[in-house]
Amino acid sequence: MIGQAGYHNAPISRIAREAGVADGTVYLYFKNKEDVLMSILRETIGHISHQIKEQFESETDPIRKLRCLVSTLFETFGRNKNLALVIQIHLRQADEALRREIGEIIKPYYSLIEHIVYDGMEKGLFRKTIDPRIARRMVFGTIDETITAWVLTGAKYSLTGLTDQVVDLLVHGMKK
Repeated sequence: MIGQAGYHNAPISRIAREAGVADGTVYLYFKNKEDVLMSILRETIGHISHQIKEQFESETDPIRKLRCLVSTLFETFGRNKNLALVIQIHLRQADEALRREIGEIIKPYYSLIEHIVYDGMEKGLFRKTIDPRIARRMVFGTIDETITAWVLTGAKYSLTGLTDQVVDLLVHGMKK
């Protein structure tokens, strides 16, 4: 509902109505609308991180891990345009305190990316001269911008169809 209506056009009363509950019921679980948004982000990032970590357990190749990360994110958001709208667009309009909280929530996601970069460097697949933090930002930024552009253009094409191109560009930017 927030994805369709927009953050500023989604009062708690409308969220409650869409959920089929009374306003007071929403307030039993959430302090305010921002808390609802943070809960959506926490749940989404937690689910994605868990899914990726499970796949990493059986994978040793950093390039395939990167593909797994990109693929999982593109599949998750590609299946749910409204979720992508909330996370990619509406959360960007948050105040400074919420942005700090968002930063804390996405730290596990950053860690997954850094793990891939360090692993690739250790195995000689990625250049040892790259700064892992910059590489992490590059990977995060590329994925983030690809999803955002997909949402802003009306999700008119397959997000998952971009996986191979995005992974190829990222890998060749870091490859030895």
